[in-house]
Amino acid sequence: MIVHERFSDFGTSANWIAADIVRVEAGKLAEHWDVIQDEATKEQSKSGAPMFGTTFPTYVGTKTSLDG
Repeated sequence: MIVHERFSDFGTSANWIAADIVRVEAGKLAEHWDVIQDEATKEQSKSGAPMFGTTFPTYVGTKTSLDG
């Protein structure tokens, strides 16, 4: 199972986009992996598409880890 999430307004300079991947075996959690990264703005997006949903985030005067 894969769960795609957005975490916002928790004190970091950018929203986080996360994917949690779990493997269930015999009704129990067998394995878990996750990926977390800062949400790209429209200017940072390589594809021109938002990472989550249909809109881009806006960060006023803040650099994110994607700015380099």
